[in-house]
Amino acid sequence: MKKWLLVMTALGLVACSEKEVADVSLGLFTTKDIKIQTFNDPKIPGVTCHISHVEANLDFADPSDMSIACRQTGEITAAMLQGIDQSKNGEVIFSTSKSVLFKHLKIRRILDSSSQTLLYLSYSTKESTGSYKHSLTSVPLWGTAAWQDKAATKAP
Repeated sequence: MKKWLLVMTALGLVACSEKEVADVSLGLFTTKDIKIQTFNDPKIPGVTCHISHVEANLDFADPSDMSIACRQTGEITAAMLQGIDQSKNGEVIFSTSKSVLFKHLKIRRILDSSSQTLLYLSYSTKESTGSYKHSLTSVPLWGTAAWQDKAATKAP
């Protein structure tokens, strides 16, 4: 059964998991696929992120390249923002293993309070070809309940 599943995976015939929205084969003669996963920020459910990364089915380590895009897909309130880590380092909200040797893909949420923007940084925890691979996206709070609450507290 495992052999049959491996063949089907190599041919791109296996359906995505519930967190996967796409599984794109990189060709007939490779075991690498581009996986696109979705998740909602656990503390700010009004933000949905999509991550794309390469998965090498028969290797001990996946490539470190990745991309991230996050958008507001629901309400964001001041109460939600009060419940997050507002330090310069932010907090890790997603992590997945990319190798048997301690390489991880992580996503960190950071609040840029000066511009009222949520930043989402995806990065690899291991150097690859002289670089730590990373990608950044932002979700502006302008027009949200969180922005309106902050603007109201600044008004004279």
